[in-house]
Amino acid sequence: MTSATPHRTSARMEPTGPALVACDIDGTLARTGQPISPEVCRAASAVRATGHHIVLATGRSLAGAIPIAHELGLDDVWIVASNGAVTAHLVGDYYQVTEQHTVDAEAAIRAAVRTVPGIRVATEDVGVGYRVNIPFPPGQLNGLQHSVTQPNELWARPTPRVALYGPSAYRLVWALQGLGLTAIATRPDWVDVTAGGISKATALDRVRAILGVHHTVAIGDSENDVEMLTWAADGIAMGHAAAFVIAAADRITGTIDDDGAASALWSLLP
Repeated sequence: MTSATPHRTSARMEPTGPALVACDIDGTLARTGQPISPEVCRAASAVRATGHHIVLATGRSLAGAIPIAHELGLDDVWIVASNGAVTAHLVGDYYQVTEQHTVDAEAAIRAAVRTVPGIRVATEDVGVGYRVNIPFPPGQLNGLQHSVTQPNELWARPTPRVALYGPSAYRLVWALQGLGLTAIATRPDWVDVTAGGISKATALDRVRAILGVHHTVAIGDSENDVEMLTWAADGIAMGHAAAFVIAAADRITGTIDDDGAASALWSLLP
């Protein structure tokens, strides 16, 4: 299901006021599993020092996003996690979840295991980790994994996101969207499922209203960034992004190997 993307919030960012600067994590600020480069950290610090609000907008769980905030030195930051299904305000070591959208996990999981037998399934436990039917390989999930023995244990508690992992996972997208769910194949072997109408953009627009700013910037590289690149007044695609992601943006920066996120952040300074 295509989520409803809020309209662009203003013309290209003016230097006279603070902006919300939404940054994807994996493939944008850093390679998955790799530290953020010193140049990106310096650029992020400089952007914050001028009064702009960096917001982490990621497909990661909240448990996976918080360490990135600490790595960047963000001690008071908004985080849009799980592709917009979870929004939290992090201050120091403490966070408050301000919004969470529950997905119909039972419908998604029943459709997934019927279509792709043996697929790995994970349901998010916000701030902790995941409940899984089959353990995921190291590095594939952020946070703790709790294995369950019965399928209904996966949906026994409300969850904002279902992750599906397996060689043919991408085949599930159309069926899941047909159920009214938001389903994004971030890789051929990985599909993230959230409630219908949810995206990074929908969550970011609510954060923008809370912050009281009008200027918006977004930096991203993947399919789950398309809505926020379209939403932002200044959408910046990473140089290694697919053509359809670049088409959604206003401009392009360098690749992750070129520290493209740092270049994009530096470009926001006077």
